[in-house]
Amino acid sequence: MDHVKRVPDGVPSHEGAPSGGDHARRLGELLQLASRGDEAAFAELYDATSARAYGLALRVVRNPAHAEEVTQEAYLDAWRTSSRFDPARGSAAGWLLTIVHRKAVDRVRSAEAATARDENYRRESQVTEHDTTVESAHASLEAQRVRGAVAGLTEVQREAVELAFFGGYTHTEVASMLDVPVGTAKTRIRDGLIRLRDAMGVGA
Repeated sequence: MDHVKRVPDGVPSHEGAPSGGDHARRLGELLQLASRGDEAAFAELYDATSARAYGLALRVVRNPAHAEEVTQEAYLDAWRTSSRFDPARGSAAGWLLTIVHRKAVDRVRSAEAATARDENYRRESQVTEHDTTVESAHASLEAQRVRGAVAGLTEVQREAVELAFFGGYTHTEVASMLDVPVGTAKTRIRDGLIRLRDAMGVGA
């Protein structure tokens, strides 16, 4: 088993570790052992490849914290799917780094999508807020004019119009609250609005 020495910056330094083909074969053996649940083998694999994996993730996501998360996610995925590794189709390092790269690209796409959603929401919120403010101002002015004309209505008309216009109730709800048929409520509201229109000088 390779002896792993941690240098101050956290990058593994292998003393007496095999190189070239021997090193690649060793990584493949460790991954195959990991596929059988050998945690020690997987830990050795992690020590031997994590610096390279992190470097790849960092180059893609360009954020150290995100690169660390991507690396951890990749190794977790590798542990869970290690039985899928086929040494006849490529090296263990290549298989592992493919997972890292895929995770990193997914993280970038996710971040870009989130940024786009936030930007769209910000723009839509600004437009909605502006439109709502304008509509509210118009409604306020109109309500003031209407309230000034309401005094000229009969009592039953005023009661029905106030519930429908200012209270926001439906014809059916107004009828129920006034204990009258729906048709009667509609007539009172209609007649009241006609008188309001005339009082406010609005053309027919």
